[in-house]
Amino acid sequence: MKLKDLPDEELFTRGHTACAGCGAAIAVRNLMKVLGPNTMVVNPACCLLIFGATYPYLAWKVPFHHVAFENTAACATGMSRAMKVLGKDETLIMGIAGDGGTADIGIQALSGAAERNENMLYVMYDNEAYMNTGIQRSGSTPFGAWTTTTPVGKVKAGKSNFKKDMPLIMMAHNVPYVATASVGHIQDFIRKFEKAKSMKGFRYIQVFTPCPTGWRHDTAKTVEIAKLAVDTGMWTLYESENGKVTISKKPKMTPVAEYLKPQGRFRHMSEEDVKSLQDWVMKKWEADEKYAQCRQ
Repeated sequence: MKLKDLPDEELFTRGHTACAGCGAAIAVRNLMKVLGPNTMVVNPACCLLIFGATYPYLAWKVPFHHVAFENTAACATGMSRAMKVLGKDETLIMGIAGDGGTADIGIQALSGAAERNENMLYVMYDNEAYMNTGIQRSGSTPFGAWTTTTPVGKVKAGKSNFKKDMPLIMMAHNVPYVATASVGHIQDFIRKFEKAKSMKGFRYIQVFTPCPTGWRHDTAKTVEIAKLAVDTGMWTLYESENGKVTISKKPKMTPVAEYLKPQGRFRHMSEEDVKSLQDWVMKKWEADEKYAQCRQ
């Protein structure tokens, strides 16, 4: 399906209360156009819940279930099995959560569902912090980033750890499909969600979704920054289908400093910090490329 062929019907409607330039809102509006009306959504506490499903207003035009922070995948498991018993296993069950509810708080239930190969699609929209509760760091927050729990000062200058590799963790569960996507590469995004929709078993897609509020960038630059993340190697676009890994787009290897400049959360970083991040990016890309080659 091409972008121009996406249906006009809005299953995640206009009028929600997302911040201007919200990457998560862009992602959800488009993925729902791909997945279609025969979808049931499971969503825990996160930005998406706050701007898309705050009682009595609901932006979703499909069955929607708000669940506790830690149990998105567990609840999606129950719904998936119930649909099978009812003879409605063609209904797509989608669990969707942010990086906090996926990489940290929800990882236990997620790992269990993946290991059992439950029939669901799990989406992590990755805005790289707990944006809903005040911009606290998560396991997915990149090195050097300012958050309210990795403040900039004399003792500490941003996050001192590197980003957790959730897609690789999910691939270690030997599930049918794992992919990374980005709101900056919408055709690749559409193709991967189409593929996930057509499959059975456990599927995981992690979508790169810039957050102007938490990242301190111009609200008009969301897509531009998402593209820079891929061009610099900060975000690798790839997929693993039944163990076969394919890189979707090779980075241009634009200096990582170009990605950092538009974002206030990195403004404090020293040349040494930028070099450390650049070195990490190069090692990550080399590892991603070698892994893809050995899993062809």
